[in-house]
Amino acid sequence: MFTASAGRYQTGYYIYGIGRALSNRILHSASVDPDKRTKDLTGEEVSKITSIMQKTFKIEGDLRREVAANIKRLMDIGSYRGLRHKKGLPVRGQRTKTNARSRKGPRRTVGAIKAAAAKATTGKKQ
Repeated sequence: MFTASAGRYQTGYYIYGIGRALSNRILHSASVDPDKRTKDLTGEEVSKITSIMQKTFKIEGDLRREVAANIKRLMDIGSYRGLRHKKGLPVRGQRTKTNARSRKGPRRTVGAIKAAAAKATTGKKQ
């Protein structure tokens, strides 16, 4: 669930799909004080919060499945965004000439690839 609150802000969120704004909205609709620590919540308050989350929002596995299905759909129809996902390149128009290392992976220099390929072919002939 939510972690202990530090003043007005939650210090961490352990549920996929729930951040600070959404957690504050859930607490407001459940009539729970946002400054109250998690360990001090009563069983009734916890059940209110969980019922609101389950009825209203897609979280955790359902949300992950929906996001994966959306990406798969983009790849299946062959859209530009789907092709970028397939190739492992940035999807939202970022430059790739000099940056995007986290999306493209570590650098592979051309000389190292040729040397590795040559070594692999010479090893097979013997």
